[in-house]
Amino acid sequence: MNIGLISGVAENPNAGLQDVIDELKKTDAENFSFVSLPNIFGLDAITAIALAGKETKQLEMATGVVPTPPRHPAALAQQALTAQAACGGRFTLGIGLSHKIVIEDMFGLSYAKPAAQMREYLEVLMPLLEGKPAAFQGDHYRVNAGLQIPEGVPVPVIVAALGPRMLEIAGQLTQGTTTWMTGLKTLGNHVVPTINAAASAAGRPQPRVLAAIPVALTEDAEGARESCNKAFAIYPTLPSYKAMLDREGVDQPSEIALLGDENTILKGIEQFRDAGVTDFAASIVPTGPGSTERTRELLLSAQ
Repeated sequence: MNIGLISGVAENPNAGLQDVIDELKKTDAENFSFVSLPNIFGLDAITAIALAGKETKQLEMATGVVPTPPRHPAALAQQALTAQAACGGRFTLGIGLSHKIVIEDMFGLSYAKPAAQMREYLEVLMPLLEGKPAAFQGDHYRVNAGLQIPEGVPVPVIVAALGPRMLEIAGQLTQGTTTWMTGLKTLGNHVVPTINAAASAAGRPQPRVLAAIPVALTEDAEGARESCNKAFAIYPTLPSYKAMLDREGVDQPSEIALLGDENTILKGIEQFRDAGVTDFAASIVPTGPGSTERTRELLLSAQ
């Protein structure tokens, strides 16, 4: 199992572009396997990764995740292939449907039939990312186009898939899934078997399951739980994430997190590995001076 990080700097609305690039350079030098950059309302994650591609050497960099409804799949493919050229093959495109409150209430776009929209989106996107023309006629997209990027290297795609239909689509058409606010039991009993079965039925390789989990190395587990619930308070209010917390049988983000001493975190990481998670992405919860660095060091020791 690969161990990486969710970019803490990219989540900071006050962080500048150079701050993000510096964090990626640091993560690269520390020899983490990968980093996932949130793409919410701040810097564009693909652009930041492309710029960092020339200043990093071995780090895989993924988006976590780019909302698909506002971006045409051909335009996103062009941007992703360009970023892949800048990264020398170390870029992974994480995409997702976002949420109704964002797509309809903020952007004024339709959020009707989201799973069907994602399937059609991938029918256009995936051939283009593999260097092939896309010819597709559907209800949401009608595309007959190709791209010419001389340095283009195929771009792997992972989809933010949580429900059964989305996991089936991700397994059938892409390289895997990336999850958030999804606990150990739900990953082992729902996410992993569902996407693996879909990939197998489609004749595809075993998919990646990148699970993002809040983590804090601390002697004050209760304080860490309070910090975690405060930092991620929005997520239990969003239907897709609440459904995963409900499936896990919990109410708060801290209840699916790894918060505590070294043994607690290392044992927890092994449990995610045993559940079939292929990539463990730590979203570090700061709990005091130096806590983030100590947590990073422990995660590195677990690789």
